[in-house]
Amino acid sequence: MGQQSVRGGSAVWALVITSVAGFMAALDNLVVTTALPSIREDLGGALEDLEWTVSAYTLTFAVLLMFGAALGDRFGRRRLFMAGLAIFTGASAAAALAPGIDSLIAARAVQGVGAAVMMPLTLTLLTAAVPAARRGAALGIFGAVTGLAVASGPLIGGSLTEHISWQWIFWLNVPIGIALLPLARLRLDESYAPNARLDVPGTLLVSGGLFGIVYALVNGQADGWSSFPILTGLIVGTVLILVFIRHGMIAKNPMLPMRLFRDRAFFGINIASLLMFLGMFGSIFLLSQFLQGVVGYSPTEAGLRMLPWTGMPLIVAPIAGYLSDRIGGRPVVATGLALQAVGLGLFAMVLEPGVSYAAQLPGLILSGVGMAMYFAPAASVVMSSVSPGEQGIASGANNALREVGGALGVAVLGAVFAAQGGYETPDAFSDGTVPALWIGAAAVALAAVIALMIPGRGRSGGPVGETAPDLKEREPAVA
Repeated sequence: MGQQSVRGGSAVWALVITSVAGFMAALDNLVVTTALPSIREDLGGALEDLEWTVSAYTLTFAVLLMFGAALGDRFGRRRLFMAGLAIFTGASAAAALAPGIDSLIAARAVQGVGAAVMMPLTLTLLTAAVPAARRGAALGIFGAVTGLAVASGPLIGGSLTEHISWQWIFWLNVPIGIALLPLARLRLDESYAPNARLDVPGTLLVSGGLFGIVYALVNGQADGWSSFPILTGLIVGTVLILVFIRHGMIAKNPMLPMRLFRDRAFFGINIASLLMFLGMFGSIFLLSQFLQGVVGYSPTEAGLRMLPWTGMPLIVAPIAGYLSDRIGGRPVVATGLALQAVGLGLFAMVLEPGVSYAAQLPGLILSGVGMAMYFAPAASVVMSSVSPGEQGIASGANNALREVGGALGVAVLGAVFAAQGGYETPDAFSDGTVPALWIGAAAVALAAVIALMIPGRGRSGGPVGETAPDLKEREPAVA
């Protein structure tokens, strides 16, 4: 009885610590977007500098996620989680104190390094602390928090910028990070992957490949898709990724064994995650601008009116996590993605300069419910589709694919927007946004179809891919 209560307390602390850390890392993907005009007014800089203020974080986050997961498996997940948290917190303070645009970009890049080490280990630490029977519900709460961070970034960034100053976007992380560090040291158990080894060639290949591709996607519209740097990034990045895939097939101890993708659950949830973030990130990026530039809302007003979308995870995700424990992850994930696709399609159907808020509500509500139903069980499916010793790698791969999907979404939907419309007039903005939203809806609908590849409930009656033994039994913690 006493041992169970101690374990329960550890699980609660692990959920609180990892959820707050995950919120900070996810929030910084989009929190800066609504603050860019104020940053430019304060620090100066050309349009390319402002783009790098956003993409420096995304790039380092995406290309180093796999390496961060591998470091945690090798040297201790709690130890590396704390190191990543400390780097992220310090870089946030440096960003707030930045005297110029170049130093702000550099601080954002270091923020991405810290997040890349910290973020993939949050799921591993949480999974290790929670008994298998309650894992779906715990990961559902974690998914609700991180999903809310992704979607509410523009609201929080706009509100802080409008009512205080843009520096507070970054100052917000500092006291939270300082408070989490001692809690993580005292309340999280240390764990390692069995026989973990660092795959240096694989790390260099995947980091270089993802950097080339993400760099090209982020900068393709500004530099021109046929320009030498963009073509070089796409070609060299693709070649490096192909070599990385081959390396994962033949190497003795690769950082990402390609055999994992033979598992339908692992393959399906990862490809669905990439497409989900492609459609969602690109759509939020355009819709937040539409509500401000065309409808005329302030940043805070736009964020408040998006609450039926952004706030829905707090209500729906814990319920979806419970459902995934009862009926398996596949129907919950697929239904959520389908609802998100329908919501984006409804937005595309009603969007015009004079659109009323009542006309926006159905799309907002369906998108919010769908996003919450995806986030809740997706993390559980990822972590339960592999053995305990490979969960750090699985988490890193899933997060990296999400980040690449987000960068791809902003690039692709932004390119469609620029080709079909522009910023010149409200009508031009609508003309560009509507076809872009249809592309986003199609990507998420395809994700729903791919999610159906995830196996249903196993012969044991448990949720898809559930690891039968408790993680603690397979992988003893090291104090």
